[in-house]
Amino acid sequence: MPSSIPPAFKEPFSGEALIQLVVGLCVVVAIIFILSWVLKRFSGISSMTKNMRVVGVLPLSAREKAVLVKVGQQHLLLGVAPGRVSRLHAFEPGEIEEANDKKADSFSNRLAEVVKQRRASEEKSGDRDE
Repeated sequence: MPSSIPPAFKEPFSGEALIQLVVGLCVVVAIIFILSWVLKRFSGISSMTKNMRVVGVLPLSAREKAVLVKVGQQHLLLGVAPGRVSRLHAFEPGEIEEANDKKADSFSNRLAEVVKQRRASEEKSGDRDE
């Protein structure tokens, strides 16, 4: 007597099974990205880049350079080569003077100084002509 119960075995590579597999993988990858974003965004660990910045870079050769880095109040001179970073010197706080205002060296300020000097020199030459 034939049974009306369907077989328990399904073809593993059917279209329906592949679609279910791809959708499931996409959901898992999306969950991983969302969790990593949430951890980065809301973790209590503060980023060190807020207290660290590169002050200057001096190329020594095609693949090596000296980098002056400010970490907190201390300056470090680092030697950077492919696959290697070495501390060359640690400066005492206050040993290296920095311009507090980054705009002091900006182009617009320098241009204003040159124009001012030019006007002053023109006024002096105008006084001589009289």
